[in-house]
Amino acid sequence: MDTHLTPHKIINIYTESSPNPNSMKFVVNFMLMKDDLGHDFPDRESADEAPLAAALFDEFDFIERVFYMKNFVTVSKTDAHDWVEARPLISKFIKEYLEKDLPLLKEKESEEPGSSNEVTEDSEIIAKIEQVLEEYIKPAVEMDGGAITLDSYKAGVVKVLLQGSCSGCPSSTITLKAGIESLLKRAIPEIETVEAQDV
Repeated sequence: MDTHLTPHKIINIYTESSPNPNSMKFVVNFMLMKDDLGHDFPDRESADEAPLAAALFDEFDFIERVFYMKNFVTVSKTDAHDWVEARPLISKFIKEYLEKDLPLLKEKESEEPGSSNEVTEDSEIIAKIEQVLEEYIKPAVEMDGGAITLDSYKAGVVKVLLQGSCSGCPSSTITLKAGIESLLKRAIPEIETVEAQDV
């Protein structure tokens, strides 16, 4: 009888709070996603192609949103539940799921971000916006358990998609206007305003 054992993957998870009090970032000690795209699931129905997100929604009725990117999973909960109780349960669940080497996504995601067709005009300005987002804004947003992507640019108006902990965060409007808009306007004088686009 063959009794060889496959090596057991050591999985460590630590948590980081985010500016959104209802979102918690569960950071894993290896890369979960091969791409740099954020995978956002705002409800159970949207998680049909994402087995881990679906399992989290099914297991915990207080979970409102699941987002994964790079080496972390951001979970958003209802106001009624406290992180003191929820955090260890979710952390254990994610750890056990990953130990079984189960998939995060059912099918390979398309490599193209879901950008609007409007991102065709003013290509020089769009390239500058993408550069500022990539160098200065995305790393900070990812540290908070979220993601930001350019949706469109037209006639001085930049529209961005906020995902993960940034979606529904009470301070996201302040961050958008005081931080992101201010930085983009300083770098690119043609920009008049920055708006969050609903996912």
